[in-house]
Amino acid sequence: MSASSAPPSAPARDWRAYDLRVLPPIVDAARACFVERGYDGTSIRQVAERAGLSVPGLYHHYRSKQALLVAILEAAMADLWWRSEAALAEAGDDPLARIDALVECLVLFHAHERDLAFLAWSELRSTTPEVRDEHVARRDRQQRLLDGAVEAGVRAGVVGTPYPREASRAVVTMCTAVAQWYRAGGPLTPAELAARYQQIARDALGVARD
Repeated sequence: MSASSAPPSAPARDWRAYDLRVLPPIVDAARACFVERGYDGTSIRQVAERAGLSVPGLYHHYRSKQALLVAILEAAMADLWWRSEAALAEAGDDPLARIDALVECLVLFHAHERDLAFLAWSELRSTTPEVRDEHVARRDRQQRLLDGAVEAGVRAGVVGTPYPREASRAVVTMCTAVAQWYRAGGPLTPAELAARYQQIARDALGVARD
């Protein structure tokens, strides 16, 4: 096939856009049940009813309630990861641009996907040790993205904190906590909140104001 007749490539996904469903319908039904009743307070029958399935029909797709929780945790981290990588690709090599991009990405995700983020935090205790270890490893990998940007900023002389690792962890914690309190319809949109958090993060990291 010649270059002129090749099919057009798919458009790049916008890491700031949250207009597509993250979870498949059955897992989304479990998400709603877990948020309303908690993991331990939800029965597999309640999830099946929410999804419009019989219990055997649900088990045909997911072998247990634990498998549904694992699907939620994996989807949350996978969605945040690709958005973070896309944000960094857009930011380029400048350390401050990378810090700003990661803060924006974290705030947008935790504002738009509050349920996913909340369950990934609150119900990790309900997973098996193996699942918990895997999730913590993915969470640590996510943390290292900002660690790297902050450390690069220190080397470049644009980040002034004497405690880069602790400051980086504090910034991530601040951003992820958005899922616990943010509500749509409040005084700030997710984008406006992200812009404010970018400045707060810069202040915490010892970045000089212009």
